Amino acid sequence: MISNTLQLTNEIQYFWILLVLITIMATLYSSVGHGGASGYLAIMTIWGLSPIEMRPAALTMNIAVTCWLLHRVKAIRILWSPLFWPIAVTSTPFALIGGFIEIHSTLHNSILALVLMFSAWKLQSRAGNPSIQIIIPSRKVLMLVGAILGFLAGLTGIGGGIFLSPLLILFSWCTIRDSTSIVAGVILLNSIAGLTGYFLGNGQWPIGSGWLILAAIVGSFLGSELAHSRASSSMLHKLLALVLMVASIKLLIGVV
Repeated sequence: MISNTLQLTNEIQYFWILLVLITIMATLYSSVGHGGASGYLAIMTIWGLSPIEMRPAALTMNIAVTCWLLHRVKAIRILWSPLFWPIAVTSTPFALIGGFIEIHSTLHNSILALVLMFSAWKLQSRAGNPSIQIIIPSRKVLMLVGAILGFLAGLTGIGGGIFLSPLLILFSWCTIRDSTSIVAGVILLNSIAGLTGYFLGNGQWPIGSGWLILAAIVGSFLGSELAHSRASSSMLHKLLALVLMVASIKLLIGVV
């Protein structure tokens, strides 16, 4: 009886630590304009959760955080963006397809490990140049990018923003300020589509996800204040990159 009580107490404490880490991750990601799915997946991977538990939880947390981000950045601006709709029109249905597909855990972990490594590299090397000449690509290019990112988003449980944001900046498709609302809008649509596809594929809602979502919402509030105070800097990117790299190594070790 006593041993069972101690075990239950340890499990509750263990879960509370996970909630705190999710809150911190949401705070860091929202402070730099991202939904944070790759970060949530990294934490849940380190925690030892299964892909079945991670994907719907990460997508739902993405939805909650990006809704708040879009509110903060006055998302109405993306309605007139020549970049948003060509990307969204293909990324959303492909995210639905990706979310519908159920893949083996080994393959899922391998793909996710590569995603997290790429995310860590981009966060580590991210730098903005405000004085750039904007070059809008063709709609075909944007639609192709949207399709690839959407499928990857639904398949792994990310929103795709960790890939889209660097593309927009590195290829001078828009300014850093404009990229925030565009990326948040695409992440939101991808996450909704990916979660819909997951449930259409007979996916189950993992127990305890509601608390994780609440932790992410709290973190997004804190992150928006952090961004407003200009506290987000290269140090935040380096910290996020370290967490993502640790998670990717853990995934690769499990695969091998």
